[in-house]
Amino acid sequence: MSKVKIKERVPLFHIAKRGIMPWWKAWIIRAIAIVAALIVCGLVTVSLTGLNPLKVYEAMFMGALGTNRLVWSLFQEVAILLCISIAVTPAFKMKFWNIGAEGQVLMGGLASAMCIIFLGGKIPDALLIPIMLVASIVFGAVWGLIPAIFKAGWNSNETLFTLMMNYIATQLVAYYTLEWSVPKGSGTPRVLEFGHLPIIAGKQYLFNILVVILVTVFMFIYLKYSKHGYELSVVGGSENTARYVGINVKKVILRTMTLSGAICGIAGLLLVAGTDHSLKSTTAGGRGFTAIMVSWLAKFNPIFMVLTSFLIVFLEKGSSKISEKFRLNDSFSDIITGIIIFFIISSEFFINYKIMLNNKTEEELR
Repeated sequence: MSKVKIKERVPLFHIAKRGIMPWWKAWIIRAIAIVAALIVCGLVTVSLTGLNPLKVYEAMFMGALGTNRLVWSLFQEVAILLCISIAVTPAFKMKFWNIGAEGQVLMGGLASAMCIIFLGGKIPDALLIPIMLVASIVFGAVWGLIPAIFKAGWNSNETLFTLMMNYIATQLVAYYTLEWSVPKGSGTPRVLEFGHLPIIAGKQYLFNILVVILVTVFMFIYLKYSKHGYELSVVGGSENTARYVGINVKKVILRTMTLSGAICGIAGLLLVAGTDHSLKSTTAGGRGFTAIMVSWLAKFNPIFMVLTSFLIVFLEKGSSKISEKFRLNDSFSDIITGIIIFFIISSEFFINYKIMLNNKTEEELR
């Protein structure tokens, strides 16, 4: 048979999956993405406002780190966001899409507030705070365990289930906030006078930060070196493989979500007893959803989450200063923050994939 040459149009390039990239190369790509984002933000700033981009970036930096008080406030926000990100990480690594961290944090905060209202002043804080810790862990763990039971037993959709649990938790907190308000029924959150977490070295938030450091170290060791961490990684890779090697998948799901909820409960305690000294339906402040992005950007590595948490909080605090100093509306600061976060998320594409040119222009077919 004769050979027939057929010209076939081939795309100029194709996308290929990368192998495992060294961590330092990945962070170089992320750094390049941040520089590119700042350049784009500068162009947008000039085109929309006529302001000097360097002055805008200076205001952003000073708004986040300009004073000692701002520095400690930023570290406190980083610590809380990091704690919640640490909490959702084991579930995500197991491919259990826990979108319910917001509700689990609120339930931990509700438990702390209950202990303060019913026991505060009747027992010393040295005894009250451990009771609050246990109650917060239990409430958060139970709120995480409920969707896990339905997932393990009936393979329910954990994304929708945990999301709906957020709404229930929010309304529960809203109800008790109204009940405990002073005067009753006014809706003004009650100031919690007892059960304040200790102040260390004159720094109000240092205790919170130290607790989160301990949680971060624990989770790093748990995920990387413990048997439980290995099991949840296997379940996340393939439930069938996990069953084949003798891992009880249902048990792993229940255990992992209990742990996630418990750590969210600790975050609720830190917010109520260490930061706000009150409880309201907005106590979690959307951190449960922001934590998802922090965990994903860090590739479920608790140590790298320190950096991603810092970056997100820095952008939020710095951008608010831009609006205040230059009398711009909040939309402009949101635009700047959105562009930077978009570039950071997009950098993950180049970390995981590479673009390759196609040299072949025709194929010979029989």
